[in-house]
Amino acid sequence: MFEYKKIALAVSLVLMTTACSDAAKDSTTNKAAEPQTASAENTNQQSEQTESEKANQLFEDIFMENVMRSPMYQSYLGIKDDQDKWDDISDEQAKEDLALTKKHLEQVKAIDESKLNEQTKISWMLMKQKLENEIADYKWRHHNYPVNQMFGLHSSVASLLINQHRISSVDDAQDYISRLNGLPELFEQLAENLELRAEKGIIAPKFVYPYVISDSKNIITGAPFDDGEASALWGDFTGKLDKLEIDKSQREQLLADAKKAMLESVKPAYENLITAVEGIAEQATTKDGAWKFPDGEAFYNNALQRTTTTDLTAEEIHEIGLSEMERIHEEMRAIMEEVGFEGTLQEFFVHMRNSDEFIYPNTEEGRQRYLDEATAYIDNMRERLDELFINKPKADLIVKAVEPFREKSAGKAFYQQPSMDGSRPGTYYANLYDMEAMPTYQMEALAYHEGIPGHHMQIAIQQELEGIPKFRRFGRYTAYSEGWGLYTEKLPKEIGLYKDPYSDFGRLAMELWRAVRLVVDTGIHDKKWTREEGIDFYVTNTPNAKSDAVKMVERHIVMPGQATAYKIGMNKILELREKAKSELGDKFDIREFHDVVLGSGPVPLNILEQFVNDYISEKKGA
Repeated sequence: MFEYKKIALAVSLVLMTTACSDAAKDSTTNKAAEPQTASAENTNQQSEQTESEKANQLFEDIFMENVMRSPMYQSYLGIKDDQDKWDDISDEQAKEDLALTKKHLEQVKAIDESKLNEQTKISWMLMKQKLENEIADYKWRHHNYPVNQMFGLHSSVASLLINQHRISSVDDAQDYISRLNGLPELFEQLAENLELRAEKGIIAPKFVYPYVISDSKNIITGAPFDDGEASALWGDFTGKLDKLEIDKSQREQLLADAKKAMLESVKPAYENLITAVEGIAEQATTKDGAWKFPDGEAFYNNALQRTTTTDLTAEEIHEIGLSEMERIHEEMRAIMEEVGFEGTLQEFFVHMRNSDEFIYPNTEEGRQRYLDEATAYIDNMRERLDELFINKPKADLIVKAVEPFREKSAGKAFYQQPSMDGSRPGTYYANLYDMEAMPTYQMEALAYHEGIPGHHMQIAIQQELEGIPKFRRFGRYTAYSEGWGLYTEKLPKEIGLYKDPYSDFGRLAMELWRAVRLVVDTGIHDKKWTREEGIDFYVTNTPNAKSDAVKMVERHIVMPGQATAYKIGMNKILELREKAKSELGDKFDIREFHDVVLGSGPVPLNILEQFVNDYISEKKGA
């Protein structure tokens, strides 16, 4: 991995060259001064090291102080200290968090940046920016929908218990039960949050609420809540308990306590939440865009800046999307000709959308076949990694179907990071609820994006970095992370994969999908497009199923700006790679380039550009 330096590197190289030239002329004169100079340099190095160590310790302290204020995030990281608790999501806690953030910023500003080594300077700059953004964004803290079809505590509490709360001891089981008993208080805070937003006029559109209510009811359906098969939570708890070596009386007591918690805490908590959500739903309208919020335009522009880590305006992003759509459509027409399809591109889209040859049966056998073949693509790519990468992740990767309780509302596919220690593998989740929405021609690109060399490579390597503060190892910049994911859909083609032209069409279809996102996201939130207009635009300009379009537009609506990150990030990575290729010529090594991109964790795109510029300067000077 290259030691990345900032702009000062170029200046320092010039100064060093000048100094060497002068030294040849004045070697005798300077000899007497050498010990003093060396001593001064050593002192400076010690000072630098001391200040850098001080800074890095502060970064660790800040990160861990925030982690320890979030029992749920602790569980995602594999920390068990507070695994009997949920987060405090009250507005009072938000105010305390703001005060703490301001304190942290003052501590960071007290560090003498001039005495830091280059890597620590980067950390200092990122931490300072992160804290400043959090403070600036406090005024927007209510400009969101705490429960929606994409995320929310109504589904995430169950997901966390099932996927992150491991039971390897009796204490772990008791903590699980404590969390079940803690749901009424948590959901009461959630209901208060919904009401607070409603008072401000920030209410999700009508279409959101049936999803939330359905997901909530699903969690309290089945034993022990009724006479049906085991519910998701009961099945999870009993299954984990079965693997625990404990005596019969302990097991029976834990089962009894868990059942009591589910019936007396979990069920009424969900029933009360459903009632609260139904009350909010009565106030909902069909207005979809962020423009309807108080100061909605300013909020959306800020959201775009945070998401893309650029200064691109909504109009500029809209136009980039239209331009990329046109380019990709042309590449698709070439594939259409290659496979011998006669007709327009839109007719080809209809053919790809409706042809049964690209759809596995909506059965358990069909779903298993999808998972097996997605795994095979990843395994094959794993064997080719040495061609493209120097460093590879230690953590394992598994492929899973999205759980039934959330599959109706969950996204098409997503990645879940490994635990901090790597004992829990990274997971690529494929949503197989509607097999028509998961055509086989997109399977290859999707597996690369979510798995290898996509998110698993990027996030697992990020978590395993040494010498990088935890806030960088576990942080996120959506444009960087999702830009990498989309970039890695294209990367395998460059080493001869996507042998099937239909699979290559699927790759283009997924890139096209991200280009259209730029158009529709800005259309809805800036140009006041309706939900239906957004859906129609996707259906007309992409081969994806209408169900995909519906889900995507509904995602745009509840997550303003988020979906713009993918294409903007990919474009920047490709731009930087072409720059490195052009300037380095035969010295360019794609493995080194990828090491530069992945070797410091997630960063804003402007910082990534600086890393690549420094890499180019370093290679030229080598």
